Amino acid sequence: MRAVVITHPGGPEVLSLEEVPDPVPGPGEVVIDVAAAGLNQADVMQRQGFYPPPPGAPPYPGLECSGRISELGPDVSGWQVGEEVCALLAGGGYAERVAVPQGQVMPIPDGVSLTDAAAFPEAACTVQGTVYQQARLSAGETILVHGGAGGIGSFAIQLAKADGAVVACTAGTPAKLERCRQLGADLAISYTEQDFTAAVLDYTGGRGADVIMDIMGAPYLAGNLAALATWGRLVVISTRGGTRGELDLGVLMMKRATIFAATLRARPPAEKAEVVAATRKHVWPLIESGAIVPVIDRVMPMAEAAQAHRLLGEGTHVGKILLVN
Repeated sequence: MRAVVITHPGGPEVLSLEEVPDPVPGPGEVVIDVAAAGLNQADVMQRQGFYPPPPGAPPYPGLECSGRISELGPDVSGWQVGEEVCALLAGGGYAERVAVPQGQVMPIPDGVSLTDAAAFPEAACTVQGTVYQQARLSAGETILVHGGAGGIGSFAIQLAKADGAVVACTAGTPAKLERCRQLGADLAISYTEQDFTAAVLDYTGGRGADVIMDIMGAPYLAGNLAALATWGRLVVISTRGGTRGELDLGVLMMKRATIFAATLRARPPAEKAEVVAATRKHVWPLIESGAIVPVIDRVMPMAEAAQAHRLLGEGTHVGKILLVN
């Protein structure tokens, strides 16, 4: 098969579409003929040499895909060759075929095309596993979503709104802010022109956000803590701005606040299967009802993975960029 290989750590130009061995399904795994794969910031980090795949995972980037099951490994039940599915991956989505544990495979939601379904697994499972299973966001609470125009952020806005939360978000341009409002954000904050802490506190009458989903890490730590409500929960899902920051434990204690942090890729298959099962139960009906739609900036051929990474790095996209075979 062909797969996008990282020839050595570096810029987008190190991505090369090459012939590689076909995947062989192990016990409890299925092989998917990939129709489309979603791009994520984790792929960029892997390309740069900062985020190696977990042991046993394919070396090629790609944490989510859609396609058709072409082969079943030993001890697989509940899936059939030919079924159209999407899947959460530990790696290997930028390829023509990928082997994946059966517990990380999901049916295509009704009303969603095979290609568009590749936009859902990583975002849906990330938000489900952190905002809901860790931070326990509930209806009527306020959530602040950083990076609201990104692949995960645009999904989080829709899911939280569908579940009855008040949604605030940050984004960097007027066009992105407007798109966030269209997706359901009640408050869209320009992080280039506004203090997000002040904006959230003003909007909530000084109360703050019950849950904050953060992608920046260190530089946003103090502002996030100040923006939290009493009993608030901060969920850190990425550290794009840095990993080391100072925390005022006194403020944390006075607010009885909690900080959660998690990555999805490094979790063992059993944990991922639990998140996937919860996602199917909670999120798939909302997609099928039309309350959540795929937000796709563009679709590009797999051979143009390098250019897709350049566009991802520019940060002008809204939602997901997909690669298709």
